[in-house]
Amino acid sequence: MPVLFEKTTLNGLELKNRFVRSATWEGMAEEDGTCTARLIRLMESLAEGQVGLIISSHAYVTREGQATPWQLGIYKDALIAPLRRMTDAVHERGGKIVAQLAHAGCFANRHLTGTAPLAISLVDEKGRKHYREAGPEDLRHLCSDFGAAARRAQDAGFDGVQIHAAHGYLLSQALSPAFNQRTDFYGGSLPNRARLLLEVLSAVRRTVGREYPVLVKINSADHIDNGLSFAEAVQVARMLQEAGIDAIEVSGGTLVSGALGPVRAKISSEDEEAYFRYAAGHLKKELHVPVLLVGGIRSIGLAEKLLAEGVADYFSMARPFIREPQLIKRWQAGDRRKATCVSDNACNKAARSGEGVYCVVERGSTHSPEQTDPAGGLTT
Repeated sequence: MPVLFEKTTLNGLELKNRFVRSATWEGMAEEDGTCTARLIRLMESLAEGQVGLIISSHAYVTREGQATPWQLGIYKDALIAPLRRMTDAVHERGGKIVAQLAHAGCFANRHLTGTAPLAISLVDEKGRKHYREAGPEDLRHLCSDFGAAARRAQDAGFDGVQIHAAHGYLLSQALSPAFNQRTDFYGGSLPNRARLLLEVLSAVRRTVGREYPVLVKINSADHIDNGLSFAEAVQVARMLQEAGIDAIEVSGGTLVSGALGPVRAKISSEDEEAYFRYAAGHLKKELHVPVLLVGGIRSIGLAEKLLAEGVADYFSMARPFIREPQLIKRWQAGDRRKATCVSDNACNKAARSGEGVYCVVERGSTHSPEQTDPAGGLTT
């Protein structure tokens, strides 16, 4: 029977346990996306805390894809050397780290990028005032942008990359009929809507080679009207598996999904934890590639149960590590108390204020808890 604290491999990458730090936004990069000493110290603390695999900040692959201020970038070669300092620090502490590659699409911040956000399609008159619909040349450039970003990640010493195709970001928008109303080869049928993601995967794989781990994060469902359904998500996962993906992280919801978004507040019982567990479990039955489950995991006992039941192979968290970067080390030492994260999402308010993400409860701050706003970063 598989256990949480055992060595496993993802396309040759050896991991010390089955716990993953899921990508988030820390608000700790320079204005141009350069990795900073603060970000490096954060990744060092996760490696020292024995997290099996660290997935970095969602790093924008092109300037027009930036979602939030002080977001990590990977869109130009000048960013490689600072990123190399990050990966070196993680490796020196026995950790493994993967870079998440992202483009926010219509959720990009025009005040940061200086240009209208790129949309898969223009869904209404209001959108026509604010978005720029992607033309064929834009889509070709996107594939090369993701491929170039993957090359930079490899050059910077990352142990792999993860393609962000969840939460209503650009590649998620392409999959979703709610966002994608194109009438060309990239719209309409599910194979057409999946075309851009598969082309991005192909561009990344051509760049980094078959022996380099490439993961993807997808929605199990969008939880919006006319959004991607679970049945469609299963088909997309099969396409990705056939195209050579190494592992799939299962999430759900978008920045406009309300209470059913990727980040849910006030998780107070095991029944409320792992809120994408049922989707992950059904998906795992359909696949042979490893499945990573994210979304409100707080208890080691629940992770053990879900592993034993074959629901997922790995368990991803973000908010718990903001308060307790040493959580996995604590659990491995025998202290099985649940994570102390109270899931109030006030950590995102701290990041948006320019302070960088931190647990305001742990610091005894007077910040009032609030839900993540649609323009803010995401943690789980």
